[in-house]
Amino acid sequence: MTALAPAARPRRRVPWGALLWPALLLLCLWPGVLPNLMAPFSAGEPPDVGDSPLWQLTLVHLALVFGAEALVLLIGLPLAVFVTRPSRAALMRLAEALTGLGQTVPTLAILALAVPTLGLGLRPTLLGLVLYGLVPVVSNGVAGLLAVDRSVLDAARGMGMTPGQQLRRVELPLSLPILLAGVRTSTVYNVGTATIGAALGAGGLGLPIINGLSQQNTGLVLIGAILSALLALSLDALLGLVVRRES
Repeated sequence: MTALAPAARPRRRVPWGALLWPALLLLCLWPGVLPNLMAPFSAGEPPDVGDSPLWQLTLVHLALVFGAEALVLLIGLPLAVFVTRPSRAALMRLAEALTGLGQTVPTLAILALAVPTLGLGLRPTLLGLVLYGLVPVVSNGVAGLLAVDRSVLDAARGMGMTPGQQLRRVELPLSLPILLAGVRTSTVYNVGTATIGAALGAGGLGLPIINGLSQQNTGLVLIGAILSALLALSLDALLGLVVRRES
């Protein structure tokens, strides 16, 4: 009797993006590395990034993005749950239309309208980031909850689960991969959008860009742009690992 060969295990793909982009980001944050590389674009001299080191600006930028994403989740997830309950199709369309205004209206216009009420600094920047980041979270949350198989919900009801238990034990776990994809998109969007906050005094990686534009220093602008791009790619790759793990 011949022995059965063991089943071949699927090969795990090496997450090169989750390794490469953070490594490049850390290399560029090493003191002097990126300014020296940008010297040819700044009259042969390393651009002066000011009193705040690049790593500090990056941490401020991350705090802006993560703070905005926390607010986006606190608003977007309950909203997606609320409008996907039975007999709320009209509210669902209204919610998607209202949140969609955050991306149809230019971010600069939102910030300009917010400044007279909220002043300069953190608050108007967070408002712009939240409005801009709500769309993918709400849209994906709604899509994920609506994609849950009705037969699974019927089985949950047949087991005696209450609506709240169905939501916690069935709907949210099954819709989690789609929701996380929305969070991933929202986070990457807001890494770029947060650079505008430097014009309002919120700091972050937009500061070298704003200073470079005012000084007509291309090297300084490139420092902010390169670090913002590497940060977005790093977060996208790391969140991609989370999304694939939950899928």
